Amino acid sequence: MTDSTPSSPGAPTTPATPARPTKLPESETTERSGTPSVLVIGCGYVGARLLRELNRSGWKATGITLSESSADTLRSEGLEVVAADLRTSDLRVLTENNPSVLIHCASSGKGGAVAYREIFLETTMRLIRETSFEHLIFTSSTSVYPQTDGSIVTESDLAKPERETGKILRETEELVLAHHGTVLRLAGIYGPGRCVPLEKLLSGEAGIEGDGERIINSIHRDDAVSAFHLAAEHRWQGIFNVADNTPVTQLEWFQWVCARARRPLPPFVPRDLNRKRAWTSKRVSNAKLRSLSWTPRYPSFREGLEQIL
Repeated sequence: MTDSTPSSPGAPTTPATPARPTKLPESETTERSGTPSVLVIGCGYVGARLLRELNRSGWKATGITLSESSADTLRSEGLEVVAADLRTSDLRVLTENNPSVLIHCASSGKGGAVAYREIFLETTMRLIRETSFEHLIFTSSTSVYPQTDGSIVTESDLAKPERETGKILRETEELVLAHHGTVLRLAGIYGPGRCVPLEKLLSGEAGIEGDGERIINSIHRDDAVSAFHLAAEHRWQGIFNVADNTPVTQLEWFQWVCARARRPLPPFVPRDLNRKRAWTSKRVSNAKLRSLSWTPRYPSFREGLEQIL
C-alpha cells in the first residue's frame, strides 16, 4: 500500500455523460427530534461503506455519487442517494435539508492537478460559501508528508508536499481548518476486493523498489470508516492521521504476503522517483487518533490481508 489520495475513498469523477443535479430525496418518515444528519459526498469504496454504517447506526444519512447507476445500486439497499456532478451542481439544492455534518470524500478520478483543484479545493470553497452546515470533514492523504528518512511523523510534523496535487490538498486542508473542521489524512487504503500491491503481485507487475526499505503505511477500509464515524459523532477539530498501528518496509510486506500466497518475491527495481505522489518513506503515527478511543480492528496489514488471502 502507498499513501492514499482522496481518489481512493470516493467514486470516479469523470463520467461519459455528466450526471444532472438532483434534488435531495425527502425522508419517508418524520425525522426524530435530535437525529443527527449527514451528507456523504462521494460514495465510492470508503464512502459507500460509510453511508451504510451511518444509516445503520441511526443517522439520517444521504449520499452523493457521480453516476446514476451507482446511485441506483445504493438506493436498492434502501439508502438515500443523489446522482450529481459536484463541479456543476447547485450545492444549495443538494444541501437544502441542512445536514449537520458534511463529509467530503469524493474522488479525483485518478486525475491530475486540474481535477484535484476542481473536486477538492473549489468544491470545498463552494460548500463553505454557499451551503449551511455545522461541521465539515475533509478526506486528505498521508502523502502530504514529504519525509524520506523513515522517521515517525505526527500531525504536527512538516507537511509540505512537492507535487502540485499534494499542494492543493494542503490548501484545502487549511481552508477546512480555518472553518474549525476535521481533516483526516488517510494512509493507503485496502480491504475486500481492493489491494493494489496484491493485485500487482498476482498480475506479475509488482516490483520491490531499491533495497525494499521504503516504509509503507496502510489502513483497512473498515477502520477508515470507523474513524470517519467517530469524527462525525464528536466533531473533532484539527488534523488526524488515519493509519494502522504497524508501518512496515516494502520488503517486509512482500515477504509476508508472498509466503502466505506461496509466490516468489517480485524483482527488485529502481526507485520510481517520478511517481504521482512523490517518493516518500516515513512511519505515520496514529497516536493522536488512538488517544481519542479509536482502535483499529486490523492493527497491521497482516490481520487485514489474512481474510483477503
